[in-house]
Amino acid sequence: MWQNIKTTLLLALLDALFLIVGGLIGRGTGLIVAAVIALAVNGIAYWKSDAIAVRAARAVEVTPEQAPELHQMVAELAAAAGMTKPRVYISDDPSPNAFATGRNPEHAAVCCTTGILNLCSAREMRGVLSHELSHVRNRDILTASTAATLALGISIIAQIAQFSLFFFGNEEESAGQVLVTLLVAFLAAPAAAIIQLAISRSREYEADHDGAVLSHDPLALADALRKLEARTAQVPMQVAPALAPLYIVNPFGNRRASLAALFSTHPPLEERVARLERMAQGR
Repeated sequence: MWQNIKTTLLLALLDALFLIVGGLIGRGTGLIVAAVIALAVNGIAYWKSDAIAVRAARAVEVTPEQAPELHQMVAELAAAAGMTKPRVYISDDPSPNAFATGRNPEHAAVCCTTGILNLCSAREMRGVLSHELSHVRNRDILTASTAATLALGISIIAQIAQFSLFFFGNEEESAGQVLVTLLVAFLAAPAAAIIQLAISRSREYEADHDGAVLSHDPLALADALRKLEARTAQVPMQVAPALAPLYIVNPFGNRRASLAALFSTHPPLEERVARLERMAQGR
């Protein structure tokens, strides 16, 4: 529940930042241009999220005959969650990871790498898939797309402002006004990115919780996460950074530095495991 409230507050903060930045430096036309471009880019990504993600992962859809255990597990969990069974894909990648995507449960896909299928036990895979199906049931792709739209809009406005100041400076503006515009232009995009990544981390915590409830086995997911982090550190994935938030663990390996944590797509694994262990103990 708290993570949902946190996500709502962070989205509201992004909304406010978009309006503030637009009001300060967007100058009407720039604000409209940024909004239209951001909506168009992320609208396409939202409606085609499943196809884009599986294609980028070089994943292949598999039939129940080709992967019977995986299909059975997905079907059982989808039924328990009261949702349509997603399409099942496998990506030929030695790095262990998994993701689910799709704008709603009726247009969803779940993808596992060969690395995770070879590494995790059936019990651990059930925990991983419960986490991924929770992302779909919670419509996290919609949340991520909304955050990405706002963040991209802020970035576009900031770039328009920088371009205008350097090439079409207004002589009527005071030095103070120019300085404020420059500060906002340069700081707005990083601030929006930090908020967007905080939303991503919040949704991971929520999917951990809901996945553990769905599987009735929080420790299965905790054990899987430990294995995935250790192996991913040895065999990182070769994927586009934009796709990193989709995966259950950071495909490039987890960072522990406090400053780097602000720019991480995933929460610290130690905290995720600790929360799952508290769930198992009924706390």
